[in-house]
Amino acid sequence: MRFFRTGEPEGPGRTEPRAAARVTAPWVRTRLRTAPGAACALALLVALTACIAAAFPRAVDRYEDTGLRRAAEQARPDRTGIEVYAPPPSPMEPTRMREDALRPDALAGQYTEVRTQVPPPLVLDRDQSTYGVRTTQDIPVPDPWLPRPTGEPARVTLVAQAGLAGHASAAQGRLPRADDQVTSETSGLEAAVTTETAKALHIKVGSVIHAGSFTVRVTGIVTPRVPQGAYWSTKTILRTPALIREPAPSVDMYWVGTLLLAPKAAPALLAGSGKPERYWQLAPEVQTLRARDLPALRSAIASLEAGPALREVRREIDGPSTEFSELYGSTEVTTDLDDVLIAYDRLREDVAPLVAVAAFGTGTVAAVVLLMAAGLTADRRRTELALLRARGASLRGLTTRLFAETTVVAVPAGALGLAAALLAVPEGRVGHAVWAAVAVSAVICVALPLRAAAVHRVVRVHTGREDISSVRPSRRRTVAELTLLVLAAGAVESLRRRGTSGSADDLVSLAPVLVGVVAALVLVRLYPLPLRGLARPAARLRGAVAHLSLARAGRTSASAVLPLLALLTALTTAAFGGSVLAGVQEARDHAALLAVGADARVDTGAPLPSGLPDRLRRSPGVSALSAVSVTSEAKPENGALSVPLVGVNPADYAALSSRTGMGAFEAAGLREGTAGEAAPALASTATARMYGTRPFPVLLPDGSTLTVRITTVLDRTPAVLGSDFLVVNREALSPAAARPTTVLLTGTSLDGAAIRKAAPKAASVHLRSEERGRYVDSPLQTGAEGVYATAVAAGTGYAVLALFLSLLRTAPDRTALLARLRTMGLTRAAGRRLLILESLPQAVLAAVGGTLTGWATIHLLSPGIDLTAIALPSADPSSTGAELRTDALSLVIPATAVLLLAVGTGVGQAWWSGRRGSVQELRAGDAR
Repeated sequence: MRFFRTGEPEGPGRTEPRAAARVTAPWVRTRLRTAPGAACALALLVALTACIAAAFPRAVDRYEDTGLRRAAEQARPDRTGIEVYAPPPSPMEPTRMREDALRPDALAGQYTEVRTQVPPPLVLDRDQSTYGVRTTQDIPVPDPWLPRPTGEPARVTLVAQAGLAGHASAAQGRLPRADDQVTSETSGLEAAVTTETAKALHIKVGSVIHAGSFTVRVTGIVTPRVPQGAYWSTKTILRTPALIREPAPSVDMYWVGTLLLAPKAAPALLAGSGKPERYWQLAPEVQTLRARDLPALRSAIASLEAGPALREVRREIDGPSTEFSELYGSTEVTTDLDDVLIAYDRLREDVAPLVAVAAFGTGTVAAVVLLMAAGLTADRRRTELALLRARGASLRGLTTRLFAETTVVAVPAGALGLAAALLAVPEGRVGHAVWAAVAVSAVICVALPLRAAAVHRVVRVHTGREDISSVRPSRRRTVAELTLLVLAAGAVESLRRRGTSGSADDLVSLAPVLVGVVAALVLVRLYPLPLRGLARPAARLRGAVAHLSLARAGRTSASAVLPLLALLTALTTAAFGGSVLAGVQEARDHAALLAVGADARVDTGAPLPSGLPDRLRRSPGVSALSAVSVTSEAKPENGALSVPLVGVNPADYAALSSRTGMGAFEAAGLREGTAGEAAPALASTATARMYGTRPFPVLLPDGSTLTVRITTVLDRTPAVLGSDFLVVNREALSPAAARPTTVLLTGTSLDGAAIRKAAPKAASVHLRSEERGRYVDSPLQTGAEGVYATAVAAGTGYAVLALFLSLLRTAPDRTALLARLRTMGLTRAAGRRLLILESLPQAVLAAVGGTLTGWATIHLLSPGIDLTAIALPSADPSSTGAELRTDALSLVIPATAVLLLAVGTGVGQAWWSGRRGSVQELRAGDAR
């Protein structure tokens, strides 16, 4: 290794060959051989961090894409399909030309042209896309053998759709046929019907149906191969007949079914009264939808509905615009796919900021840990680097070699982490993962050279004290800290006002991290004060362990701000993330409780069997139950408005309300009134506002009347899921109205199968646990929850690693001190206490500070955070908002882990030092 000229003699007096004088040891190889353990540890840290960083964007892409595809699948083809439809050619054109426009060859050519006009990234499913001709008005069928529920004749729709043979199999008979000679004058046609249509309309093979001027003979009954596919479900009437009810006040109903014609029979529809239209049915390929393409997808749909793509489609189908095309209409494109995409995009924008909070927190902690690893290496080699600078090594040459040394380890490790991320998460964008892994490798590559350049910019061998108690913060540091304080205050205020909406920027997502950073900087400034206050009382103690440990803790390096920053940021992020996850669980539990009313609910429209409550009470897990009668048609003041009236056993129902937390009340408030008095009643806020506290009569469905007086107003009650109700003592009702119709059960680990077995067949059984499982509307929610949990776990792991690196940084000094003290008579037990007490101040500061910071962060940010998007279905009626609340376990567990690690490290180091002995630690010339 050569950094400077050695001044070796040259000329005739030289005794060694020139080549031998220039032999140097390669820097990188020498350093890796000198410290292989440190190189392997650094490679492992870089690989793990690069893997996490590269996997994160791909995991987000995966759950967002899966959520979009699930949303499209749940929307059904009738909403996601794209329909292009055009009226038949103008009646002013020759008949032959009009007939040819409806023939399969012409429609197929136009179908090909329409497909080419679909803008990317919208991809079509060619197997489910189709085209054809159909009637737009239902044609009445006078045949008396077709069912007539109210006397109205059935109606049919005639459809000549391409691809019937490939999408259906003949259950009976054969598919319809037609030849090339079909014209607008043809009246005899063949048709097929689906099995559902044949069953509902009593159609058989060979049946003849008279639809207007057409005589249609049914040649086959077919079974759809993929009934839920777009071919059959874009227009569900194609496979499933519908029973249509006439608008009120009429009570007439009639059936509507579809007769499937051969594609070549389409020209015949020009002569009927069904007003035929040509159509091209385009089904998007759901599996190709990607969340990152949402803007382009919406733009493509807008272009098809009213843009350049629609203009090109009209040019291909309608030809040049004329006065006849304006008179008889032109080609149109309709779809609800854009509404599906907008709804999903709105949900994604609500979820993304919550995930960004976890990402920023974990990323900050990971970056700090990487910087700490570089700082640990720089401190371990401070003497070596100072000696090289003193012997003439240039700063540029030194940093260049450090950069090369680190790059040889970090780049392969980063590539290995990237490969692991690509294998672990096979879906998602590769570019974002590569950039994330490159960023991790770049940080660790430049951290050590920059740290060395800052420390060794001036050549010096001995340095003064750099402990946290003696070093005064510079003005630049004060300005930087004040700037961070202003940014944190602005982020918190912005988050409280705007919330985590789709318009929230990165600064808002950084709010928890900024709060943790500011708290860390404040604690670093306050750290010496308690140590100074404890040092004086400790000096008066008989032993030297307490005084020495506090003195050593007070002389902690000023660079301890990085470990404290990592710990507080990680603890804040873990507390915030744990509270988010706990809030999600609590919101789902509460929504399930509101939907069921108890842990389980058995409902029936008729009075329950008398022995049912006892059978249900014996079911596994049931601790208590309340049998109630629910009358939904009770009419207060004999008016037209109905209010649900609940008859209960006061003691059982009061206990149930107390256990569920839904409208708790005192059982004595529902005592049975004496003769001539109004029965006391519990009422909802809306009901009490309408009827007040005066006595009023309530007419029951059995003809009896009950006079009630509202004595207590509740927001909710378990027996009724709505916002209007009256609750009275069941003894005040007539025997018929008092019979229980609902049983509400509470308990733990209820057995749904046992409850359903005990309940009557006509009863509906709802379990709170099953209802809770329904409150996951999209993979977007479950995926975001999983990524959030992973980010919190990773942040906690990095916090533990930060503390370990902090303790490892000062391990040589502590080991040497312990060896010296043992030569002076320090016992092993006292040595353990010394190391534990020395490491405790920083650990206690981080644990207490992290707990308080996490608690304060949650209370500061909770007004601006709504967990509904990630916790509950967007369309759930009970989604009234899920607030962020403090989770005690998320605050206590990480802080306790930090303290236990600090104590365990001290004990372990004392044990290891005792095994090695004092002689080895006190050898002269060892660099510490």
